[in-house]
Amino acid sequence: MDAASPPADPSLPADAHRPLRIRVDLQAIADMVTPGSRVLDVGCGEGTLLDYLVHFKQVDGRGIELSQAAVTEAVGHGLSVIQGDAEADLKIYPDDAFDFVILSQTLQATRDSRATLRQLLRIGRRVIVSFTNYGHWRLRCFLLWRGRVPVTNGAAHRWYDTPNIHVCTIHDFIDLCRELGVRIERRLLVNPAGRVRRFRSVAFANLCGEQGVFLLSRP
Repeated sequence: MDAASPPADPSLPADAHRPLRIRVDLQAIADMVTPGSRVLDVGCGEGTLLDYLVHFKQVDGRGIELSQAAVTEAVGHGLSVIQGDAEADLKIYPDDAFDFVILSQTLQATRDSRATLRQLLRIGRRVIVSFTNYGHWRLRCFLLWRGRVPVTNGAAHRWYDTPNIHVCTIHDFIDLCRELGVRIERRLLVNPAGRVRRFRSVAFANLCGEQGVFLLSRP
């Protein structure tokens, strides 16, 4: 145990020792989820968001993750997470199986992002998607002045080891939603200072948002 951390009080319920705060973009997603709903977190990693939703919003939560090590970590925390390839395994879920399907920082790592989004909207009544916005001004300047693929907090991998197959901007994603006839119920941007803001102007969000967070539904 970290010497700076106080010992857990055994008289308190287990949930009392869970962190009350999560990463700001994950909190923005959690705030969109209705308490007590059925949730599938696709590409859930070690289950940070799923754990928060299960214990603080009392959702019926499930997760799917490609990394076996991450699955083992999540299951060790008592979460219902299976190992699988989302693009292949989403097809086995029935229509409207979940109230919310979450795809956090994973869309850009899918081979067929458009088909994946369609699958999410089939199995979930609502879909929450977040992604790094490659239209952000810092990434534009990095490429313009250094002539290299950007490496920043929001895009931390180098070109040769990035898990991203496709990169997009907020503008690109909105265009895709329009093409698919998807309804955007809420749209937020996360700026480099870690603040979450609503946006009305796509141009402003595309330039100043480090991440985009969208709540989607079928028309």
